[in-house]
Amino acid sequence: MRAHPDFVAGFDAALRGGPVPAGLVARDPAEVERRFAVYRNNVAVSLGEALASRFPVIRRLVGEAFFAAMARLYAEADRPRSPVLAEWGEGFAGFLERFPPLASYPYLGDVARIEFARGRAFHAADQRPVDPARLATADPDRVRLMLHPSVTLLPLAHPAVSIWARNRPGGEGLPLHGGPETALILRDAAFQVPVQAVGAGDAALLRSVLDGEPLAVAAAKARDAEAEHGPQPLLISLMRVGAIIDVQE
Repeated sequence: MRAHPDFVAGFDAALRGGPVPAGLVARDPAEVERRFAVYRNNVAVSLGEALASRFPVIRRLVGEAFFAAMARLYAEADRPRSPVLAEWGEGFAGFLERFPPLASYPYLGDVARIEFARGRAFHAADQRPVDPARLATADPDRVRLMLHPSVTLLPLAHPAVSIWARNRPGGEGLPLHGGPETALILRDAAFQVPVQAVGAGDAALLRSVLDGEPLAVAAAKARDAEAEHGPQPLLISLMRVGAIIDVQE
């Protein structure tokens, strides 16, 4: 038997269409190739199904048959690095943007970023929300807000939030906005993972908070970004869904 790293490399090469790795046996030696071919196909199908479950809107946008063929190519180029398949697919957005048949659909990469971020948010570590009384009595010049680890701010070059929402079940009638969007993604107390397009002011506020800056600084940056309102509506919304987990001075 070869050293373990060599065997793993040979086994992976065989899954990609290379020769059956040395050391595999069957009662009938003639069956080794056929049985491994079945296994190879099962691996490819399973990875394709895992990718489809993680990127259902992409599958809807490109069609089931096209997605299945594309998933095989992606799986060959970017193998899972963990047995936890929920962690796989971070490179799918870039793959879509570089995939020549999809050159006319540049927004697909941003839609894939939303779907991957939603998966990460869903599996984020549990954290208890902060007591609202602590925030009410905090000094905004000194306090820093700690947000739930699921909270993600995602700047996008396309109206991907609108496209994603329109291609969700029941979303056919939703409006489609033009231009870039910034997505706010989090897991709420009901373990739902909503996606919201936020304006420049709210995005500036969130980025500042996520960077660990005091609340007063975050509020000033929101005003500088020409927010239509102060930070209160967004902060109240975050509080209601349990996304603020601590305040530190």
